[in-house]
Amino acid sequence: MAATSTRGLSEVLEPWRHKFPGAEVTEQAVIGKAGSHLVGASRDASLVVVGRRRRRTAIGPVAHAVLHHATAPVAVAPHD
Repeated sequence: MAATSTRGLSEVLEPWRHKFPGAEVTEQAVIGKAGSHLVGASRDASLVVVGRRRRRTAIGPVAHAVLHHATAPVAVAPHD
């Protein structure tokens, strides 16, 4: 299952790696709460990017946790 998750993650990130070849991307599949993992990863990051569905009027719990607790700057990117 971990190999499938990692492969799927690589496929999702491939267009972005192509569009921004100079950006360093670290992919990691983990078990647990996404917000907690992203807050922890923010300690070593220059920027944390989280997604937000365009249709929602408010941010979700992951973006909320990261915005309030990350030690690096946070970008919230809307998507469908």
